[in-house]
Amino acid sequence: MATKRYWTISEVAEQFDVNASLLRYWEKEFSALDPKKQGSGKRAYTARDIEVIGVLHDLLKRKGYTIDGAKRSLKQAIKEQRQLDELRQRLEAVRAELIGIATDAERR
Repeated sequence: MATKRYWTISEVAEQFDVNASLLRYWEKEFSALDPKKQGSGKRAYTARDIEVIGVLHDLLKRKGYTIDGAKRSLKQAIKEQRQLDELRQRLEAVRAELIGIATDAERR
């Protein structure tokens, strides 16, 4: 599935073995799940949406969380992911700077 950019609700529902109506319900309950809507109203799920659904499926179906518990857990997971992304960006900037310094040193 990695080669596609968008998936339909039926494809995603089949992937997680749930009903499309459950995905629509989760969409209402969890602001992090926000698939694009085409002009005809059909949903187009991105890889990020599918990741969120995977987390929700794990929390709600496998671990037995309540909706409120899953909301809290998902909110914390998103916060942690943002922190990791920020750290990754800072490390990449430091790496680029160090490569630049090393390159300058080699030229001398």
